[in-house]
Amino acid sequence: MRPIHAPRHRILDPVTVLGFLTASPLLGLTGAPAQLAVGLAGIHLILTVLTDFSGAGKGPVSLKIHGAIELLVGVALMILPFVAGWVGTPRTCSVVAGGGILLIRRLSEYHALHPLATP
Repeated sequence: MRPIHAPRHRILDPVTVLGFLTASPLLGLTGAPAQLAVGLAGIHLILTVLTDFSGAGKGPVSLKIHGAIELLVGVALMILPFVAGWVGTPRTCSVVAGGGILLIRRLSEYHALHPLATP
């Protein structure tokens, strides 16, 4: 059993969005890395809003699909800076963000608990 259940994961997603939004100004990202960070913030926000964390069919995106998308984004963020030739802060930021997403994914349960169940 993994320690991050759907209700906890739902709390972490806005933190991820905030992290992507603040990465550019805090770390001095410019150009493509900055645009990627802002774009990923928007995509992650949309994904979070559309995800059915309750398992009651209230959202069009299941937790399993949510997890699959996070896996793809995490891996892509780990590979992208090397393919794109990014160095320094942009590379580090992308690799750390990808690794963080993959870590949270690894620790998360991607099935909803009954609303009255305790994690």
